[in-house]
Amino acid sequence: MTPAKWVNVWIERTPDVPITLLAAPAAEVVRLLRDGGAHAGFVRLPVDRDGLSVIPLYVETTVVVVPKDHAVAAADEVSVADLTDEDVFHPLDDTIEWTDRPGLPAFTRPATTADAIELVAAGSGLLLVPQSLARLHHRRDLTYRPVTDVPQSQVALAWPTDATTDLVEDFIGVVRGRTVNSSRGRAAAAPAEKPAQRQARKPAQNGSRGKAVPASRKGKGKRPR
Repeated sequence: MTPAKWVNVWIERTPDVPITLLAAPAAEVVRLLRDGGAHAGFVRLPVDRDGLSVIPLYVETTVVVVPKDHAVAAADEVSVADLTDEDVFHPLDDTIEWTDRPGLPAFTRPATTADAIELVAAGSGLLLVPQSLARLHHRRDLTYRPVTDVPQSQVALAWPTDATTDLVEDFIGVVRGRTVNSSRGRAAAAPAEKPAQRQARKPAQNGSRGKAVPASRKGKGKRPR
């Protein structure tokens, strides 16, 4: 996934606390959190929630990745019936929970989604993935189309329950869309002064501009990842 929008909000609101992003396969995120390798992480449900707090965020569209000259590319969207006679790869790191996989099993199970993409580009079969993964592995010779009647992948934010620091709470607030003035936020801006008040104080400030000073907070100094 691409968390850039939330990272940008964090940088804007909390410039004194850098945030570090770690890329990890979906299957490794829970272990990383439990081992203390990250303060919070984006996971694909379902996951083992033992010791974790989890907030579901959104559901991703499932798409089929095909060569650009494939017949499927001519449609705006496809159904399972359209894939009945197609060879479909099932990588070992698949993030979708399947009851019945569409199409026919391909000749091999690639170790990773990236490997499966290479095989699709070689014309050896098709691949079903969440839309963000299709974008991540974009190639000029491939395209993708939404599949209407298949399971979808749900993305969630997870963090160790016993390590819910103030900064982690701040990041949760950013991801959940809380504004800086939210009643649950601790970094709420002070009420704006009326124009008359600013005029009255200006001479005392000798024309200088005030600087916002971050409020001290429990857990300051820890860097969420």
